[in-house]
Formats: sequence, structure tokens, C-alpha cells
Amino acid sequence: MSLDHSVNDLSHVTEADRAHVWHHLSQHKQYETVDPRIFVEGKGLRLWDAKGREYIDAVSGGVWTVNVGYGRESIANAVRDQLVKLNYYAGAAGTVPGALFAEKLIEKMPGLTRVYYSNSGSEANEKVYKMVRQISHRHHGGKKSKILFRERDYHGTTIATLATSGQFQRAEQYGPFPEGFVIVPHCLEYRAQWDVADYGRRAADAIEEVILREGPDTIGALVLEPITAGGGVIVPPEGYWPRVQEICRQYDILLHIDEVVCGLGRTGTWFGYQHYGIEPDFVTMAKGVASGYAAISCTVTTERVFNLFKDDASDPLGYFRDISTFGGCTAGPTAALENMRIIEEEGLLENTRLMGERCLANLRALMDRHAVIGDVRGKGLFLGVELVADRTTREPLPEKQVQAVVAECLAQGVIIGATNRSIPGLNNTLCLSPALIVTAEEIDTITGAIDVALTRICG
Repeated sequence: MSLDHSVNDLSHVTEADRAHVWHHLSQHKQYETVDPRIFVEGKGLRLWDAKGREYIDAVSGGVWTVNVGYGRESIANAVRDQLVKLNYYAGAAGTVPGALFAEKLIEKMPGLTRVYYSNSGSEANEKVYKMVRQISHRHHGGKKSKILFRERDYHGTTIATLATSGQFQRAEQYGPFPEGFVIVPHCLEYRAQWDVADYGRRAADAIEEVILREGPDTIGALVLEPITAGGGVIVPPEGYWPRVQEICRQYDILLHIDEVVCGLGRTGTWFGYQHYGIEPDFVTMAKGVASGYAAISCTVTTERVFNLFKDDASDPLGYFRDISTFGGCTAGPTAALENMRIIEEEGLLENTRLMGERCLANLRALMDRHAVIGDVRGKGLFLGVELVADRTTREPLPEKQVQAVVAECLAQGVIIGATNRSIPGLNNTLCLSPALIVTAEEIDTITGAIDVALTRICG
């Protein structure tokens, strides 16, 4: 692979990065002795770094984002053309791509009608929290302001969204947090809290127990990932979602589904919640909406929720008084429109289902050779492998060894992820989320690298 860049001296780029860039999720002490990794080019599932080394990216940009793969000229060209025509106007007015993408998106989401634009998943979720609080004041006399969230789920990096983080290590050292956010139990059957036959319903009933403890008249919303992502790729057990929907309706609680990771095809349907037949009041999304080609997030609501902010036009404070500056940038919806066209015309939902089944089968076959694999789970191209020191006791494999497996895969040229500094004592799940264009050969290469890594690290 030849590297053709405007910066000829990539060693200078490395030193500039070391001297001036503050990387996400990184302890920079390490860069005193090792070079920061600099990626310079991508095509399909392949990445090349500044040293010319090639990798297969099995995590879609590191954080489950590049759903249609790298190097999509049609997206870049569409964005370029739109930015020359009109790059921006604040979201108090409309733009052509903003209107057209909202229309296209709503076609995929029966029962939902309105799209509010911002530029990150954290921000999209924070918009919902603000809407719920404003609804509380306008329609419930200040009551029903609490928001329930689930253990092991994650909803963002702002202070308010960290207040709803069920991944406790992510929130450490960032408090105190705002009040009014209440945790409910997780639903990972592999780490079951209750020894019952109908675990899914029992885990949902645990949410009702919290509601009754707090008082139904104090609860405004429940926020859940349809499939938990960074908390261990947790697919809710059978019976869970219908009961959750029933509980929300019984107590007039707005259901907020966080699709920041699962949305736009990751699980083999347009949205993860669509596997379960539920009808949310809010759906939030980011990451795969434009596959990382432009910043965009969406807070999508029902007409019922929308109307709660226009029922009294005489109230000077009655509308949703919020703005997201870069929600007005036309690059996001332009890239999102082309991203959606690619998914449709290339049949990527079907490919996601087929390749996800292949990957799941490969990983389950590895369980016969590696006692360190305790559980394999997932849906579509969204998969987790929980590693244990002992299958009988399900004692988690220490995080240091899990990260060694990740490092060994990287040494083979395959980038995988893992739960990392998120849940004390339970950062033991390998995470896979390759782009939706992945081939059977690439799936086999990815799972083959994990096979070799487990042998070398765990014996």
C-alpha cells in the first residue's frame, strides 16, 4: 500500500501528535516511550497507519461508527457539493438535506414523526432528558421528573448523561452528579441475579419494583439501550421487552431507546428496538447515522411528545428552548442520506444478518477449543465474547489478560475491542462490530485471530 499525503514527513506528524493532541481514553504517560498510533488511510474494512502497516478493523472506527466502511467517495462528494452550496444555517430554520433526511429516516421508524438534530450521541440523549424535565414542569406540576437508567448501560460523556451511566468506572471522579436519575438492574442472564425460569420477565419486573419504590408519579422516563453495547454486548432475554413496554404504559412513563450504537443497521434491522416489537416515545442515534463521514445525531420522537411543546402557544416558555449549534450543519444529514442509500442499495442489512450468523457460529465453535470462553452473544454484526477464568464459577478473566488478547489480535493486524475500565471486576468481554460490508473471508480472519490470541495468552 503506497501512502500519498500532503504531509511528506510522517515522523513530523507523529511528533506533532505527541506534543499537542490530547487523545480520548488514553493515559499519555505511555507516549513517553512509545509512539502514538497514527492512522492515515482506510478502504473498506482496511486501515493503514503511519508506518505503513495494514489492519482489518473489526470495531468500525474503534467505537462502532463506520458502518459502511472507509473510503466512500460518494459520501465525501455529496458532502463537498452540499457544503459549497450551503454549509450551515442554525436549526431554527430548515435546510434541504435536513428536511429530506428527516423524511427518509421517519420512513424507517413507524410510529415516530419528528427529528431534532444535534451532533453527538451524548447530546442527543441530553436533549431527551431536557424534554422529559420540561414535560414534567409543563404537564405534571414538576412531578414525573426522574429518569430511570439500567446497570451496565451507557448514554454519554456529559455530566448529565454520566449521571445515567450504568458503567460505574466511567463516572468515577466526575461527580457530584445532578439528582433525579435512578438505576434499575441489568438483564444479563449469564450473570443472573435471580434463579428463575422466566428470567427476561423477572428482570423487567425488577424495573417495576424500582418504580413502586420511588413512586410512579415521580418517574418521567426510562432510558435503555436495545442491546447493551460497552457494558458487555447484552442481548435482552426473551420476554424482557414486552414486559418493559407494558410497565411503561401502565405507569405513564416515557420510553427512551438509545440507539447510538445499534442504529442504522448494526444488528441487521434499521434499529435494534425493531427486533422486539416495542413502540418507544424517544429514539436517539449518532455513530452509524453517517458512518463517521460527518458529525450528526438525532433525537426522534412521536407526534404526541412533539405536541406537548406546542399545546399552549401563549406560554412564552412553552416551546423546547434548546439549540445545538452544529445541528445546523448540512454535512451531517447530507452524509446520512447517502449512507442510508448505500445500506439500502447494497443490501447491507441482509449482509449484516448473514455475516453476523457466520461470526456467531465461528465464535461458538471456538468455545470447544478454549475453556476461557464463558459466553458468546450478540445480534447481527454486534457481538461479544465473555472470557472467564473458570467456566463453572464464571469467575471473570482479569482485565489485564483480556487486554492482552486484544493486543495479540492487534499484533496479527486485526483490531478488536473489549470492555475496558467500565464495570469493576467485569471488564472481561471482547467486542466485535465490523462494518456492515464485511465478507465471509474477513469474518474468518477476525475469528481466526481471536483463536490464535486465546491460545497464546490463555493457553
